[in-house]
Amino acid sequence: MAKKFYITTTAPYVNSDPHIGFALEIIQADVIARYHRLLGEKVIFGFGTDEHGLKVYRKALEEKLTPQSYCDRSVIVWNELKQALNLCYTHFIRTTENRHLEAAQELWKRCLKNGDIYKKTYQSKYCVGCELEKTDSELDNGRCPTHPNMEIELIDEENYFFRFSKYQKPLLEFYEKNPDFVLPKSRFQEIKTFVKSGLQDFSLSRLKEKMPWGVPIPNDPKQVMYVWFDALTFYISNLGWPKDEKNFQDFWPVVQVAGKDNLRQQTAIWQAMLMSGGLPNSKQIFIHGFMTKDGKKISKSLGNTVDPIELVHQYGTDATRYYLLAKIHPFNDSDFTIKDFKTTYNADLANGLGNLVSRVAKMAEKDGLEGIKNYEKKITIGDYLDRYEFNQALIKLWKELRSLDLEISQFEPWKKSAAERKDKLIEYAKKLLSFSWQLQIFLPETAEKIEEIFGGSKIKIEKSLFPRL
Repeated sequence: MAKKFYITTTAPYVNSDPHIGFALEIIQADVIARYHRLLGEKVIFGFGTDEHGLKVYRKALEEKLTPQSYCDRSVIVWNELKQALNLCYTHFIRTTENRHLEAAQELWKRCLKNGDIYKKTYQSKYCVGCELEKTDSELDNGRCPTHPNMEIELIDEENYFFRFSKYQKPLLEFYEKNPDFVLPKSRFQEIKTFVKSGLQDFSLSRLKEKMPWGVPIPNDPKQVMYVWFDALTFYISNLGWPKDEKNFQDFWPVVQVAGKDNLRQQTAIWQAMLMSGGLPNSKQIFIHGFMTKDGKKISKSLGNTVDPIELVHQYGTDATRYYLLAKIHPFNDSDFTIKDFKTTYNADLANGLGNLVSRVAKMAEKDGLEGIKNYEKKITIGDYLDRYEFNQALIKLWKELRSLDLEISQFEPWKKSAAERKDKLIEYAKKLLSFSWQLQIFLPETAEKIEEIFGGSKIKIEKSLFPRL
């Protein structure tokens, strides 16, 4: 029986369009999903949209729409990512769907039954951009560093609270038993330090009269769930939990991909919620860095976003995927520039892979060579992908490509007769097919084209894979 594997991104808010930072995250998850399929595993790749909360509610009011109508309209562009980025996700859920609401309410009931939800009056400083409470030490001149253009708001009301403080010891014990739970190690150390410093119980709800757009709380019509309790549940609702218990048992626990601004929510808050609900913890969480533009984080609130769909329209899906995987560091912040994008495109794709495929294919086509049916299918970059080192995996693949290019230049097949170069051209074609078999993890469209060029009845090429810019 095939091994089962479940991976998912975070659920992005629908209050604005996708930006390049989330494109990075979902492409990274897509690569891991394709890798595990290539290993012969049965894979569920989850994605979804976070549609509740204060900023979504206010955005709907601003556009004179009901919150549900606003979400119905906004989700369309998020669904367009699948084709634009050639994503292979299998499960998509909106947090406004009934199956998600039922899951969030069931988890609430389990946490309540376990004694981890209680009511109290409190005051707090709140960043609407993060949808998170903030302490004075987390603010910079009274503002959230992540959303400096938004006013910090004060909350003063009676809410339900989650007994987060109860889970300090269980979380630390869980971390100790699972030394690879969070990657990279620096992020794991960061969350351990945070948990060791002491955990504060946090608000789980909002008064419905002030913020009506949220999941109704069981047996209390005056309150709705705080958006993070609702949103984090999407990891299990996307599997059909609690109704489809078999699917949940088969595929859980999950590998989660998230940005570093999600570290606490994913690796501590969500894990404590799972413990409280009597559910197994996540399997592993990969935390990627931010993308920056001119040294500043690319974000919707700062208005300096790069539209990934527009990038695809101009340069192609695989060129976009390649740049994000090969040139953006998987763990650290990386700066994005169109100049660097174009330089990478020409050097690695047009002059590199595209030129090499064209050289071999044109000579083989001229000599009337048959298509290749048998070639080596071997994963040589698995160790890198197990560590989410996408850039290192592609460095290794492109090193193999340059080695082949050098071999061809030294042999000079264009100076040989068809008979003299036949065996060498077949060898080169096989190497390119072996290369493309692994390349399908990263650039599926390009890999398919290479297979068509060299694997048909006759070797034949009509146009370059990557026309030079």
